[in-house]
Amino acid sequence: MTRLTVAQAAVRFLGRQWSERDGERHHLISGCFGIFGHGNVAGIGQALLEEGFPYHMARNEQAMVHTAVGYARQHDRLRAYACTTSIGPGATNLVTGAALATVNRLPVLLLPGDVFATRSANPVLQELEDARSYDVSVNDCLKPVSKYWDRINRPEQLPAALLAAMRVLTDPAETGAVTLALPQDVQAEAHDWPDELFEERVWHVGRPVPEPAALARAAALLTAAERPLIVAGGGVIYSGATDELRAFAEQTGVPVAETQAGKGSLAWDHPCAAGAIGATGSTAANALAREADVVLGIGTRYSDFTTASRSLFARPGVRFVNLNIAAFDAAKIPAEPARGAWGVVPPRAIEHAGESLVADARAGLAALRDAIGDWTVPDSYREETRVLTARWNATVDHAYALGNSPLPAQSEILGIVNEVSEPRDVVVCAAGSMPGDLHKLWRARDPKGYHVEYGYSCMGYEIAGGLGVKLAAPDRDVFVLVGDGSYLMMAQELVTAVAEGVKLIVVLVNNHGYASIGGLSESVGSQRLGTAYRDHDGGALPVDLAANAASLGADVERAGTVAEFRAALQRAKESPRTTVVHVETDPLVSAPGSEAWWDVPVAEVSALETTRQARARYDKERHARRSHL
Repeated sequence: MTRLTVAQAAVRFLGRQWSERDGERHHLISGCFGIFGHGNVAGIGQALLEEGFPYHMARNEQAMVHTAVGYARQHDRLRAYACTTSIGPGATNLVTGAALATVNRLPVLLLPGDVFATRSANPVLQELEDARSYDVSVNDCLKPVSKYWDRINRPEQLPAALLAAMRVLTDPAETGAVTLALPQDVQAEAHDWPDELFEERVWHVGRPVPEPAALARAAALLTAAERPLIVAGGGVIYSGATDELRAFAEQTGVPVAETQAGKGSLAWDHPCAAGAIGATGSTAANALAREADVVLGIGTRYSDFTTASRSLFARPGVRFVNLNIAAFDAAKIPAEPARGAWGVVPPRAIEHAGESLVADARAGLAALRDAIGDWTVPDSYREETRVLTARWNATVDHAYALGNSPLPAQSEILGIVNEVSEPRDVVVCAAGSMPGDLHKLWRARDPKGYHVEYGYSCMGYEIAGGLGVKLAAPDRDVFVLVGDGSYLMMAQELVTAVAEGVKLIVVLVNNHGYASIGGLSESVGSQRLGTAYRDHDGGALPVDLAANAASLGADVERAGTVAEFRAALQRAKESPRTTVVHVETDPLVSAPGSEAWWDVPVAEVSALETTRQARARYDKERHARRSHL
């Protein structure tokens, strides 16, 4: 037996956990981010010191979860970080980061402090008192955004909770935020622990294979297709299935479209690469999707942006094969089957509308490739794919060299970053208009080179998430693309990057407002209300974001033209320090359209003519939506 406090036991346990896949072992919990307060400094804080566990001080609790998420994603969910906070506001600040992790199926371990389990000093500083129950604390708000949640009220509860937490963190079908709430007094309580708790433990991440009957049905659907399309999601990259995907596409000729999370699954210039799909997709991929007779979704959860709010897969009788490690996602069918007389769905259409292949993406693709034999798409379909993608690539070339003045267009800035960055470098973004422009325009050359958080699309993720990417991949340059709106939400992790000696290249695109929502506001008849940064008289605000970045310790470059931006970005790449390159862009120049729809309902009645016109357009467009079976 070993006598330790609860906090010491938890930290020692975490230091002895490993993950393994395909024979490669990694420390499961690489370290801990934290901000100390009275709720964790004497417990977890003391334990981290005594155990010598790797620790990084953050500047904001939400941001440190974002950093942990960026790290886990770059490591394909095989490694993670813990995050510790005090009770009260420190704990509630975790909620947004936890939701982002869980939405994106990315592992992070949250260790918030909690109020006294013994209630000996209630109410303690920052305690939320609930007259209905003394068992309630602010940590309960983490329950709906956690894949596993527990409160350790007694030392005896810790071993089972730790094992459950590791199980969820290492299960690619169930992973997300895991919360272990640690009452302040329990953290410091000593207990005699079995020595076995602290032995090295390896958590094996398997590669489940498809059930044979389901595989046969999927192969039959696919080999009967004349216009199939692959939709590659994040699961392709997380499972390391990109080589298998390329082999499958080359063998069969099936074009590959990519979601935000799946972008980079296939190099942009591969003959089978159709580009981005959906509301922010390429016209090539979307044209193929509209006429596809079978859609093979791999590792995608079919969000509304991917399906263009269920309007994209429009061919009557379209069928789906969904290969996903999570049965929840494999069962999704993002369109309705063809209807018979009187709008009734025939029984056979219901039976065969889609096939679920619950399996690892790499193992499932290999099995499916064997099952279909030498089947390929017609040569005419290959040629159609080539023509469509060539046309879209010419559109991107034009957008990258638009020559807009006096301010450059955002697409020109993205083109220069694409040009200056090397193939293995990573671009990071999350919210505003840039993620959509990146999805359709960015030419990904490496599976880990594109990192756009678009599951939760959280403003403020960019710099913090980029820090996590760089910690995971110190041999790659990380280009963080952030708009002025997101920068103002959460810029303080620049201080953490400087303190840790971690180099980021931050491109701060300033369009003086919320360009993305401004455009959306105009399209729904709301006349861009509240989307521009202006004072009460409508004048420009005297705000200098470049000076702000400098005050946080970063080197700063200012660029006013495309040529100045290219030179500044090159200097930032050559520098060993974190550099922020500030550039203003024209908010009214949009990237090329995707010829796809996004469902944002418009007011049915209004005194405003702009709203009435927008509603008329909406009523017309929504008829293209197809119901979920």
